[in-house]
Amino acid sequence: MSVLTLRLAGPLQSWGATARFTRRTTESAPTKSGVIGLLASAQGIQRGDDERLRPLAALRFGVRIDQPGTRLRDFQKAIDWETGKTMPLSERFYLADAVFVAAVEGDLGLLTDLHAALRTPAYPPFLGRRSCPPAQPLELGLHPELNLLQALEHEPWQASSWHAGRHTGKPVVRLPVLYETPENAMAADTVRDQPISFAAEHRRHALRTITRREVEIPVVPRHDPVEIPVVPRHDPFDALPEESD
Repeated sequence: MSVLTLRLAGPLQSWGATARFTRRTTESAPTKSGVIGLLASAQGIQRGDDERLRPLAALRFGVRIDQPGTRLRDFQKAIDWETGKTMPLSERFYLADAVFVAAVEGDLGLLTDLHAALRTPAYPPFLGRRSCPPAQPLELGLHPELNLLQALEHEPWQASSWHAGRHTGKPVVRLPVLYETPENAMAADTVRDQPISFAAEHRRHALRTITRREVEIPVVPRHDPVEIPVVPRHDPFDALPEESD
């Protein structure tokens, strides 16, 4: 088996598992259905194409919480554009400034195709919701000779500089990991997060079993240079035609 690792980092993320109606919550870490949906989107797989989705859904999934972020709540109000009727006020929950390392384990050929698709995605990627674009490239690496846990232990800490600075002087940092395990695994939990179909008319998810543990990742001193972007001159009036005398 081989493993593909991804960096999931952005200003906002939202990974719903049981969200319904006017209250749309988020889990504390990316869901398998959300990440598989991201990979399917990168390959250009349509929502109702369950046949092409099946190999991706069969991948074993795990995630490492490198920077937990802060939970935010947003209120949204909408109006039906056809009837003009005001829709019910809804609550949307997000994770701000969070960073995760997600990993999928499976056939090397499939993972190689997914790795390439992440570099040139068919559709723009997003972190759980379309309003949550990633802040950095998603692909971290392809590991042909590692299993899921080994890959999550192998990847360097991906936290932002300001968060990593809180651990200066420590040799290692202990990070939570959630990974798929057999149903009879000790200390396992179940979530309804196994994608079966993303079709709008019959979206379906099954239960899957996960186990939680911690891994130790070395703390490497980071001195990221602060780059001041060069902003080109821009005059909006240049777009207007010149007046003739």
